[in-house]
Amino acid sequence: MSLNSKQKNKAVFVFETPYAEQIFESVRPEDDDMGRSCSKVSLKDENSIALTVEADDVSALRAALNTWLRLIIIAEEMQEVIKDE
Repeated sequence: MSLNSKQKNKAVFVFETPYAEQIFESVRPEDDDMGRSCSKVSLKDENSIALTVEADDVSALRAALNTWLRLIIIAEEMQEVIKDE
């Protein structure tokens, strides 16, 4: 079975965190078409965020996921720092 050359690669992550709303607001400006990849971040409920990334090829998908995962991790770490102050 061969893949259609126009078929996109796709990854979906759901993050459960008590800081979902704050993280969503902090990363939402990055939600855009990035050339070879397209992303969508959404607030599922008050405790979870959904991230969907589609890309033309696997390397573009990996690059976009690295960026998004890093942004979300940093946003959550910053919420922890703020909470501890």
